[in-house]
Amino acid sequence: MAAFCTVPSITYFVNSPATHQFVLRRQCHNWKLGIQFSSLNLMERKRRKSLVSAVNQNAEELFKKTVEVDRLIDMLRDANDNELAQLVAENILAFNEGFWIRLATRAETCKSDDDKKDYEELASLVMSMVDRLVHKTNEKIESATDVLKAILKHVIDEVEEISWPPRDPAAISLMERELNQREQEGQLDEGFLSEVSAQLRQAKEDGDKPGLEAMLQKVLQLYAARVLSKRSYARKGDEALRDEQFLETIIIAPAEEWNKLLIDGLDVGRGETSLEELDAVIKKRIERTLIRTEGGSYQQRILVEYLKGIQSRAEEIVQALQGKTQ
Repeated sequence: MAAFCTVPSITYFVNSPATHQFVLRRQCHNWKLGIQFSSLNLMERKRRKSLVSAVNQNAEELFKKTVEVDRLIDMLRDANDNELAQLVAENILAFNEGFWIRLATRAETCKSDDDKKDYEELASLVMSMVDRLVHKTNEKIESATDVLKAILKHVIDEVEEISWPPRDPAAISLMERELNQREQEGQLDEGFLSEVSAQLRQAKEDGDKPGLEAMLQKVLQLYAARVLSKRSYARKGDEALRDEQFLETIIIAPAEEWNKLLIDGLDVGRGETSLEELDAVIKKRIERTLIRTEGGSYQQRILVEYLKGIQSRAEEIVQALQGKTQ
């Protein structure tokens, strides 16, 4: 009998127990891989979500801090002298690196030179106040009278005799240096200006202390020249503005030199600027001063009176020179 073998059918292989076990093992393997991949995807999604949440949270916190710093900067800009000193003292811990960076950023993004200079002056003043508070925490802050005495000590002799002009020619320079230092430290506030003005008014009423009157007047002149000279309008881009330069030359000069400067600068003398042109830039400077100082403050009054003093002196010089030529 011939030998033969039977070839298993496809159905046999599909339905065989071994095939069922293989398929089951494969399904289990795939199922485990699916779980692993799903777990990995879930972990990755959670990680990404956490990162996005952290970034959003940091951005939100940074935005809130920026808003707080901007609010403080705006308050400092709008404050008068007394309010500014109080704000600096109350927020002394807020003047960190972030504050100065934000202040510098706002200054750099200003559209006008005037606004940029306002920020620069604010930064300088606040920095001086902060430095003063830090270094004088345990020291007695001097009163307005003490500050005035410190400025005048250079022009009053050892027996406190008042004479003007001082016998020592260098005394006025020392007084000016002391005043500039005190101004830089933020000590020449409304309280100080009020004290000087009150003593000057009393000296005028007494009428028997011309030396003291001239001395106090000099203090206010030095103060006005110091403050007004901080802001220059003598250039517009690359263009030099002759009349503004002329005015600023007079502003920084001692009042005793005004006559010579006016004769050399006005066209009725040896210069090129007419009285009308000088008058126009003085009026413009007064308008700017009124805008940038607190209405009714001693500072506003002193600065405006100083500019009007230059205006009156110019008119007197022109009248004198025209009278000579007639």
